[in-house]
Amino acid sequence: MKKAPALAVTEWLNSEQSLSLVDLRGRVVLIEAFQMLCPGCVSHGLPQAMRVHQTFKHDDVQVIGLHTVFEHCEAQGTNAALKAFLHEYKISFPVAIDAPSAAGGIPKTMAAYQMQGTPTLILIDCNGYLRKQKFGMEQDLTLGAEIMALMRETDVFTDSPAEKKHTKKLGECDKHGCSL
Repeated sequence: MKKAPALAVTEWLNSEQSLSLVDLRGRVVLIEAFQMLCPGCVSHGLPQAMRVHQTFKHDDVQVIGLHTVFEHCEAQGTNAALKAFLHEYKISFPVAIDAPSAAGGIPKTMAAYQMQGTPTLILIDCNGYLRKQKFGMEQDLTLGAEIMALMRETDVFTDSPAEKKHTKKLGECDKHGCSL
């Protein structure tokens, strides 16, 4: 496993502050890399990210959109166009705008993750390690199971006091059940 590269972004939308992967430690992070004019992003990737955002507690799973434009830059490159897109599609989770490269090629975060295109789904565990990166579509049940497995790893294996505030002790029971 390797640590997930930092996000190189120019602006955040749907967030009052900038987010960093370091600050999100203790949560599973799902990043959905997309472009507004990508059919797979609009029909599958972003709706799936919205379902994850609506399903999991935000203390457990942080969903981030990454607008990473590498084609049709003139048509989808303005912040105003992206803001209108997010409004029209009712996307409420934080969205970062990937920083352009100096040479005008592949944006910086996209290059750091060596993405093959959009949509790309990225899962980062609670300790900041890159656990999954998939170009294209993923089945909802598969993704949900993977997220739960990453959350479960934290419940069982966390040692730091800062992370324990989100977990139950082994053998502890409450109205929702008993943990191992």
